[in-house]
Amino acid sequence: MAVRADELKEEIDVVLRDILESELCSSSLHEVALRFRLLREHGLWVSPDVFNKFKNEDGSFREDITSDPRGLLSLYNAAHLLVHGEPSLQEAISFARHHLEMMRDSLKSPLAEHVKRALDVPFPRTVKRVETRYYISEYKHEEGNNPTLLELAKLDFNLLQHVHLKELQYLTKWTDDFYDYVGTNYVRDRLVESYFGASKCGHTKMDESATSLLPDYLKRYYNELLRIFKDADGEAFTDTYHVAYVKKAFQKFSTYQLQEAEWLHQNQKPSFENVLNLSAMSIGIATLCVVLMVGMGDEVTKEAFEWALSCPNIAIAGGKIMRIFDDIAAFQGEKVDAASTLESYMVEHRVTSEVGIARINSLIEAEWKTVNEARFENRELFPVVKRIINLINTATIYYADQKDGYTFGSYLRKNVESLFVKPIPM
Repeated sequence: MAVRADELKEEIDVVLRDILESELCSSSLHEVALRFRLLREHGLWVSPDVFNKFKNEDGSFREDITSDPRGLLSLYNAAHLLVHGEPSLQEAISFARHHLEMMRDSLKSPLAEHVKRALDVPFPRTVKRVETRYYISEYKHEEGNNPTLLELAKLDFNLLQHVHLKELQYLTKWTDDFYDYVGTNYVRDRLVESYFGASKCGHTKMDESATSLLPDYLKRYYNELLRIFKDADGEAFTDTYHVAYVKKAFQKFSTYQLQEAEWLHQNQKPSFENVLNLSAMSIGIATLCVVLMVGMGDEVTKEAFEWALSCPNIAIAGGKIMRIFDDIAAFQGEKVDAASTLESYMVEHRVTSEVGIARINSLIEAEWKTVNEARFENRELFPVVKRIINLINTATIYYADQKDGYTFGSYLRKNVESLFVKPIPM
């Protein structure tokens, strides 16, 4: 008998609730940290006091756990689900990282690979599909692995990969046809950018009467965008009000773009804080927070759309994370007309690029804490929050190693091929 996805989610929720309500008496750092991470990742609050059993009377971690790399890795990943005002978890991150870095060269596979990736990007910030691909390749080397489970995991991955490839083929053809029709072949060939491109017309009225305000080269583009909204209204998988909220989100997005254009053309030099606050919105994360809810069915309500449209803290934090990552990567490569957050910081504080990068990178950590807080604020919104977090986590792939993979696709080639092109050998 087939199990529906919503039934499976309900069963997982029941299991997690049982884990939360049961007392864990384990003396294993790995087990305690794993429980902590799984519960917090799924929006269930757990106190950091669970790690007190691994500390001395003065609050420092015991020396004996420094020889437990698996436990330290689990602690390191779990502690990255910290929120504001949790210094004990900040200390746990520093402690675990220090000892993992000391032992990383002596670890055996596959733990060595797990530690290397986590030190680059902690597990809660990874793109889970990418991490899944790595883990499937490494699982067979783990003691006590289950060959049947591994075979099913490979099959599931390959089947979904086939679906994704079909979708990409369709979207690529649609994008090519769209560019040809509207006559904007000069626009960079990025599906997401083309989707947002029409918002750069710089006004907030979105109907046919507004076409007269546009220059000729944007009229066809704008009319095609309106047609897309109209067609989406009639799709069976969406409620009418879903598309209405997306239109409102696009209207707000265009005001951010317009403000940036005014700063540029009027040669204004806004403060670092103003640049960061505006560019965190103009990068599009807040808009996508609304867009990604379309088609989620009963999981979202009008109240959820209202929440997303109000630019909640998680959307602002995600925008700042993506913007700072983007600006640091762009500073190393492609130059843009408008001043970036990094350049604004360097000018305002009269520091070098190296100092500026270090300082604004430190700001990102506070934003990750804000992102984590959203998991616990409203249980009914958790399905939407989870999608938003998945979106924000893509920053760690797009801008890995301070490279702009969004602009220069060669940096993403390995991930694209492993996720969408090359199936896992059975």
